[in-house]
Amino acid sequence: MIARDQLVAACDTLLDASHFKDYTLNGLQVAGREDVARVMTGVTACQALLDEAVAWRADLLLVHHGYFWKNEPVAVTGMKRRRLRTLLINDINLLAYHLPLDAHAELGNNAQLARRLGVVVEGCADGELGEGLVWLGSLPEPCSPRQLADRVGSALSRSPLLIEAPERRDIQRLAWCTGGAQDMIARAWEAGADAFLSGEISERTTHLARELGIHYLAAGHHATERDGVRALGEWLASEFGVEHRFVDIDNPA
Repeated sequence: MIARDQLVAACDTLLDASHFKDYTLNGLQVAGREDVARVMTGVTACQALLDEAVAWRADLLLVHHGYFWKNEPVAVTGMKRRRLRTLLINDINLLAYHLPLDAHAELGNNAQLARRLGVVVEGCADGELGEGLVWLGSLPEPCSPRQLADRVGSALSRSPLLIEAPERRDIQRLAWCTGGAQDMIARAWEAGADAFLSGEISERTTHLARELGIHYLAAGHHATERDGVRALGEWLASEFGVEHRFVDIDNPA
């Protein structure tokens, strides 16, 4: 067991949370009991995950997508009220990290995805490792776009959407950013990547990929962001001896 404030401070420090200008609050979002023995992790603090936390008697729920997003309605009604009520009446802490958990050099979503795909990390197109969000790396050997798509599908248990650039060579250099990062495709192209991988795709992304001449893979927002929060939970278990359980609430997006 560990004091909640000590656990939160450790995560804030590890992820350098105060360094990031984000669209949401990183850190403790809802306070529950002061001591933590059981930590549940998941991608998004949806009602289904909250119900799992209640059933497991978790002391703290740690997620990548929490609450209180920029421009979100402030009224505590409807769905928001039900979610907050679940946390408050069960005295469960909610801890959330968004961009800091994407960027972390070891535990972050980008780092974990690189490990799954066997990519050799070279750096970032928009900053230093641990700060930048668009990562760059090389594959062990060149492969076709379809071969890379198959590798991604096998690693994530979800077939990605592949947009092939016309008359483009095999892929050696890959850029990636998990989640909703499709509009970073131009930055990936400017960095010299043969292909760019993110979670989501927009209508405009197809035209950008074809006209820039860069292969694009949309591998799923949820699918590309499962591993960071799970890795952070495992780190907490190792560091502080808390019991950890990751729960994957299926999401096809």
